Amino acid sequence: MKVLVVEDEERIAKYIKKGLEIKAMVVDVANDGVVGLDMAMAEIYDVIVLDRMLPKMNGVEVCRRLRKEKVDTPVLMLTAKTQVDERVEGLDGGADDYLGKPFAFGELVARIRALARRPKKSVGNILMVDNLELNTITCEVVRAGIPVLLTRKEYALLEYLMRRRGQIVSKDKLTEEVWSFESEVLANTAQVYVGYLRKKIDRAFPREKALIETVRGFGYRIGGEER
Repeated sequence: MKVLVVEDEERIAKYIKKGLEIKAMVVDVANDGVVGLDMAMAEIYDVIVLDRMLPKMNGVEVCRRLRKEKVDTPVLMLTAKTQVDERVEGLDGGADDYLGKPFAFGELVARIRALARRPKKSVGNILMVDNLELNTITCEVVRAGIPVLLTRKEYALLEYLMRRRGQIVSKDKLTEEVWSFESEVLANTAQVYVGYLRKKIDRAFPREKALIETVRGFGYRIGGEER
């Protein structure tokens, strides 16, 4: 599952990002409303966690503009403002749910998962590369009809690559995005985990074509060159 967190308080943003990554989610962070709006329109997310009070553009306006542009990604509005009229304003602006600060992290996760389970009008929950399928809701991975069992980090790495099908992603970028808050990450961690994925989704299927490619001197790519 891929989540966009738009939150200007750095401490809270880091706390949410780290916690959701532990839950095997891929998380992007924006620190103001303008950047958040741009990211929400440029990328495909399963859920957007949107702070109400943001610099440059508040969360209600961000949500309104997304809906105006026909972006149907579920939005969980997160704010210290919990008066009824303020909640109504956020929901009327297009938010799907509302959670007041301070909040229990378990409730945040539950609400994100509940929103992600709702039917989507535009984008499905299945990522596909050739005959490899990844379900962002159930976290199930299947190749050629056979389930592939992955660890949490293997899954997060595979999802990150599949969302960027055909794009070359550097080793440093993988390390930054998938292992961003882990202090004991080694320089070759991404390389090692790419090897684990190759063993499980390529070498375990010798009759199928290899999907993960090393682009020497640049990084890794899944699914071949993007057309």
